[in-house]
Amino acid sequence: MENLSIYCTNLDEYLSVPPGATLYQIAQSYRTTLGFEPVNARVNNLTVALDWRLRESCQVEFVGLTEESGRHTYLRSLCLLFAKALHDELPHYHLSVRHSLSGGYFSVVKCGDKGITEEQLALVKRRIDHLIAADLPFERRTVPAEEAVQIFTAMGEMDKVDLITSSGQPYVTYHYLDGYPDNYYGSLLLSTGQVQLYDLVPYLGGVLIRVPALEKPTELTPFEPQQPMREVFDKQSRLLNLLDVSYVGSLNKAIATGHFSEIVQVAEAAQEKEIAAIATEIAEAYERGVRIVLVAGPSSSGKTTFTKRLRLQLMANYLRPHQLSLDNYFVAREFTPLDDKGEYDYEHIEALDLELFASDLRRLLAGELVDMPIFDFNQGARVYQKELLQLGEGDLLLIEGIHALNPRLIPEDLQPLTYNIYISALTAIGLDAHNRIPSTDIRLLRRMVRDHKYRGYSAIDTISRWHSVRAGEERWIFPYQQRANVLFNSALMYEVAVLKTLAERILYQVPACVQEYSEARRLLRFLEHVRPAPFDVVPSTSLLREFIGGSSFHY
Repeated sequence: MENLSIYCTNLDEYLSVPPGATLYQIAQSYRTTLGFEPVNARVNNLTVALDWRLRESCQVEFVGLTEESGRHTYLRSLCLLFAKALHDELPHYHLSVRHSLSGGYFSVVKCGDKGITEEQLALVKRRIDHLIAADLPFERRTVPAEEAVQIFTAMGEMDKVDLITSSGQPYVTYHYLDGYPDNYYGSLLLSTGQVQLYDLVPYLGGVLIRVPALEKPTELTPFEPQQPMREVFDKQSRLLNLLDVSYVGSLNKAIATGHFSEIVQVAEAAQEKEIAAIATEIAEAYERGVRIVLVAGPSSSGKTTFTKRLRLQLMANYLRPHQLSLDNYFVAREFTPLDDKGEYDYEHIEALDLELFASDLRRLLAGELVDMPIFDFNQGARVYQKELLQLGEGDLLLIEGIHALNPRLIPEDLQPLTYNIYISALTAIGLDAHNRIPSTDIRLLRRMVRDHKYRGYSAIDTISRWHSVRAGEERWIFPYQQRANVLFNSALMYEVAVLKTLAERILYQVPACVQEYSEARRLLRFLEHVRPAPFDVVPSTSLLREFIGGSSFHY
């Protein structure tokens, strides 16, 4: 039989390979030329494991640990190792992988109410190291759903059982390591020996799973203390436990049995309570001289709707907030900084006229009447249309934008007059105990639905921009979140079920011939496990309405 002609995008050349060869075999043959150790690959823009056998000519792109896709493959494999070692050494303890935190992934390991001790964790790590040294295979097995239910019921893993039975899939693919079954929704490494760098450390009452850094895979991701973020996750987890919807399987059951509206009501009430508490704290700070409220957060965190709802709560505290848009302080288009590709970088701090902003801010705080600028995006320049503003007793400025917490925005002598709010969608609900839902996935789905509805963008448009958006967040937003007086979580425990139908319609339009297909398919595979929920129970004031439409606020 003739060899296959495989186009490798990493090498920008065609390779002649025998039919039935695995991606791993090809990667090993060209290991020196590739210059890195692949952990998965994209075949015709579809992400697959390295044991994929090639049966026809195709395009192949090998993926290493410097990509998010490779990082997720590595993390899933390490989680299976962790669960297996825990099963071997402490069979009555259960692992729950929760969320990204402090440069790692926070997990809870418990037997009833009893957490794992440092001595026990050291025992588990020794078992993991033994499994790595044995270089055991991560096997995939596909069985009828009924058989998978029997397997996980016998293990007491009811979160997995609920997900399997509620998603309605006829067959289930699970992973198998040295007699231990588990299921992960994505590719794994070929064998335990490929896990070379990791750590498990006690942290905030749980265990922090540490993995290689994206920028430098030969080192662990730097540890960054994030106690406030942990507290925010804890609040949502308590609500999830209260409503018995910690995982997607239980959320699916609630939708099927008619309990979804109560979950929506509780989630919305909890957010309104948080916003009201923040407004009360700001009112107290106003008495101490605070006159500026700053709201910052990453893309699609719901900053705009949060700010509008906060404005109402501030008025209920007898304050008069004036919203000020940083977009109106963009420099003229020809002076906008350029990014690495030579395109306008509107997310750069110097895309704003910081000098004019500081001048207007000082004049407003001095009680002067100021003609506020408006940025005309068609002209690419600021215009003035007699938008006059003057602050008096009970007035304060409410400023929302990605740079709101950047210390370069507010002159140093005025910073004591500020109250800083950081907002992000920190998702606590998981697919099951071992499969977390990344908060970035929820934000991407939000943005995709909003971009399609209000801006006419396709899923391809949104996905293709997402990498640069994330890079901008890493540079301009995340470094300053620690400056916040309060962290607000805009994630809603039910929203994935509402976003599902809208997002799927857009994602199915992505053709297999484009690079974005890989990410579209990954999101679709995730959404397959979620039961759709009705839109009409979502209140018109909900943060979610900013993305799905039907909001009572004007944008």
